Amino acid sequence: MVRLLISAFLFLFGMNASIAETRDAHQYFFDSKMGDFKSELANAKKEGKKGILLMYELDDCPFCFRMKQTILNQSEVQDYYHQHFLIFPVDIKGDVAMVDFKGKATTEKAFGLEQRIYGTPVFDFFDVEGNQLVRFPGAAKDVNEFMLLGRYVVEGAYKSMPFVKFKRQGQAAQ
Repeated sequence: MVRLLISAFLFLFGMNASIAETRDAHQYFFDSKMGDFKSELANAKKEGKKGILLMYELDDCPFCFRMKQTILNQSEVQDYYHQHFLIFPVDIKGDVAMVDFKGKATTEKAFGLEQRIYGTPVFDFFDVEGNQLVRFPGAAKDVNEFMLLGRYVVEGAYKSMPFVKFKRQGQAAQ
């Protein structure tokens, strides 16, 4: 009986480990930022990316923390998003100097205000010209929803339907 319990435990533990590999979100999800989003647009274009993804956040935001601990730390998410986007965090209370997409010197806090960010997290997708494509306010429910969000932008579905409809279609297909 004990052997059976140990075998079951090892099977379940091993199965969970193989389902999803986790990696540190700060190291593997976000790109190192130079603080110059105009230059990053050129980098995204040169690398053949769809554009840039910004995550507006706060240090003490519980929903940002949950996103980083349960979704942005998943290797599947990291690999997919890095294939298509350069990804940068923006602290909406930060005094860090930066350059916006138009080449204007500003701070992360001022940039967040200009983008009308009042809560966190918010995910903003921009094309390689600096045009906003999609804004997703709040935390995603789970990995599947966040992966659907990525597909929604990459596949261009945002041009013809709201994310809610795309999500319903994606869930129906599963």
